[in-house]
Amino acid sequence: MTSNVFVIGMNDLNAERLKRLRGVEDVTFHPLLTPAQVYETQDFDIPAMLSDAEATLDAFDGSIDAIVGYMDFPVSTMLPILCRKYGTPQASLEALLKCEHKYWSRSVMRESIPDHIPKFTAFDPFDDNALSKIGEAELRFPFFVKPIKSSGSRLGFRIDSPEDFDYATEKLRAEIRTIGEPFDHVLAQADLPDEIRAVEGHYCMAEQVIGGRQCTVEGYVQGGEVVPYGTVDSIRYPQVLSFFYYLYPSTLPPKVQDKMWEITRTIMSHIGYDDAAFNVEYYWDEVQDKIWLLEINTRIAQSHCDLFEMVDGVSHQQVTIDLGLGRKPDMPHREGAQNVAAEFFYRVFFNDATVARVPSEAEIQVAAEQGTPGTRIGNHVSRGMRLSELPEQDAYSYAIASIWMGASKHSKLLWNYDHVLKKLDYEFTDIAE
Repeated sequence: MTSNVFVIGMNDLNAERLKRLRGVEDVTFHPLLTPAQVYETQDFDIPAMLSDAEATLDAFDGSIDAIVGYMDFPVSTMLPILCRKYGTPQASLEALLKCEHKYWSRSVMRESIPDHIPKFTAFDPFDDNALSKIGEAELRFPFFVKPIKSSGSRLGFRIDSPEDFDYATEKLRAEIRTIGEPFDHVLAQADLPDEIRAVEGHYCMAEQVIGGRQCTVEGYVQGGEVVPYGTVDSIRYPQVLSFFYYLYPSTLPPKVQDKMWEITRTIMSHIGYDDAAFNVEYYWDEVQDKIWLLEINTRIAQSHCDLFEMVDGVSHQQVTIDLGLGRKPDMPHREGAQNVAAEFFYRVFFNDATVARVPSEAEIQVAAEQGTPGTRIGNHVSRGMRLSELPEQDAYSYAIASIWMGASKHSKLLWNYDHVLKKLDYEFTDIAE
């Protein structure tokens, strides 16, 4: 009997990945909302998206066996609402918000894992006295600010001085309502404690600066059992906050990874998150031998899909689909063709620029052939566009391409990346340094 799985924002790349999963011979995947609606835009009209999705589901002449997604906001926050209405497995909206509402998330972490979180406070970026109130919360320079709900590293800033705070506040005031207002729509549908309801969608977090070697623990919860299944390193460019590449498997000491998995089980159980995938971002401070929990995301990391497929044998979308269908995830381990794999981010560190040239499809194919079989290059820009038009960028750089590849060992992976990069010819004009 065929199972019908609806995938929010499914694109061609992920449609192909889904076909390669285990046990999907009797599964039909249906797109629900278009990529243009959910991530090729910065206009997140959640009521309209939910209405469109419900119209598609109501009109479907068959069983609705699962509704899934593999992206951050707004997809992750719509899933509990849709799954609740159509009776498919998914974490509750309240459990999801205990992860995604950064102030609520820190508050529940303080209850269960207080030794692994920084000092924090929420603030209103439209409050002219916000900086002094942050000081009253015993946060001193340097600290980090970010929206209580964002995606990627968007609108995150390190604050070393009042001037830095003024710059961040200007950016936050200009852009934060893009996500803050639709997030308020989601919050209005949840049962929130009064102290959390007071921290609205446009609020921000100020946090003590934490650091060290960064990684992400991928996992899921089913029937109350928390199951971590992989750790991916997040390597940054030297001296900046921008990511250089994601590396799987992690190179952190096994005892550190084991401790992170233990912390993960504790916090996800405390939250009451169930029947869904997640990933948790951590730092390990080698000097102090201290583990910091950065944040919890209520989805698999899409950037890691190819890494798991190269090393373990299938994309970890396996977990998402199996959970959505109420099956125990059939995730293999170390059955892939490569020993290590990475997603590299080809970045430029401009304030802005116009793209004057991008590699042709033929040039991209030649570049990919410099890597191992299966190397994939995703170009993110087009000729004539301004870099500032790119969505989901951090505050310090622009990712103009992504390169996924595997290798037999880490050193070979870096060597391959260097050779691929030499074949990618991008040019820019009107550069704002």
